Amino acid sequence: MVYQLTMRRSAPWSAPTSPVDGIRVLALLPRRWQKDLSQVAGEIVIRISAGEEATSEDVHAEVERALASSEVSHLELVACRPLAAGPPK
Repeated sequence: MVYQLTMRRSAPWSAPTSPVDGIRVLALLPRRWQKDLSQVAGEIVIRISAGEEATSEDVHAEVERALASSEVSHLELVACRPLAAGPPK
C-alpha cells in the first residue's frame, strides 16, 4: 500500500522545514519501505510504499517512532493518508 505522509515543524514560530529535515526522516524510516521526498509550502511530504501487509496504524506507529528521534523531534506528523496501490512516483 502507498501512503502520503505530511510533516511540519511543531512550533509555528520556528523556521520553515528544510530538505535536510526530510532527508533525516527518510533515514529513520524502515529500510524495507520505498520512499520519495518532496517539500510543499513549508511542509515535508513523503510518499512511501510499505507493502500490502502494512496497515495505516502500522505506518503511523513507525513514523511516530521515527519522529521521536532527537534529530527530528521538532517535526510533527499532520497527515498519513493511503493512496492508490503501486510504488511511489
